[in-house]
Amino acid sequence: MLKKLMMGAAVVLLLAACGKDGGSAPAQGNAPAADAHAPLIDKINNKQTLTVGTMGTYSPFSYHDQSGKLTGYDVEVTRAVADKLGLQVEFKETPWDAMMNGLKSGRFDLVANQVALTSPERQATFDKAEPYSWSGKMLVARNDHAPVAKLEDIKGVKTAVMLSSNYDEVARKLGADVVHTDTMAQGLMIVQQKRAELTLNDELSLLDYLKQNPNSGLKYVWRSPAEEKLGAGLVINKGNEAALAKINEAMKALQDDGTLKKLSIQFFGEDVSHK
Repeated sequence: MLKKLMMGAAVVLLLAACGKDGGSAPAQGNAPAADAHAPLIDKINNKQTLTVGTMGTYSPFSYHDQSGKLTGYDVEVTRAVADKLGLQVEFKETPWDAMMNGLKSGRFDLVANQVALTSPERQATFDKAEPYSWSGKMLVARNDHAPVAKLEDIKGVKTAVMLSSNYDEVARKLGADVVHTDTMAQGLMIVQQKRAELTLNDELSLLDYLKQNPNSGLKYVWRSPAEEKLGAGLVINKGNEAALAKINEAMKALQDDGTLKKLSIQFFGEDVSHK
């Protein structure tokens, strides 16, 4: 009996050892094993899948369509860049307030979420690739409203803006009769209901709304001049100059072959890839 027990224990140990070895065996095939901490240029050169931080709830830039597929202008531009580089991308949806920290900590290889990278603090930590979209401020009014010559003309005019947004700050500074809202959609509705004359918000978001709602009774009456617009681009951690050059090369190719223009018109009704 003792001999049988000893033989059984030996078999169990052997099986356990085989299972342990099997769990650590290298993947089959010629594809290089992914290394989350490898330099970004190595991941690009070795054709590894890149992880991309994005919100997934920020239409028309990063959202889910009716079928549940993640799409949006930023998402499709990122996929096009990856295709130019011969790579695959894996999107990791995350709230905006955690996204840049996720990039800094290495959870993402890059971020695609309309990042203009304007603050000195972020510029010291991250690099931005060549812009794939340009945006500024826009004023929207009812169709019977006359054009607005300059932004300063909102002084004394009922203007709907999102509470505590940078547009709120601009409107108050210029002396507008501010009507606060929680969302951009509320601001548009307030103008439709004649509870305000204008609403001030992001140019690209408003272009998307006007494209999606051609019978809204609204139009834009002013938008930032080209020299005041900010460019959004893919963002990576500093210290990846070679990878940044590769991404910029791919982005230029997408400009040259018309891909960015095509995607711009698809999502906004006009080319927003240039100033």
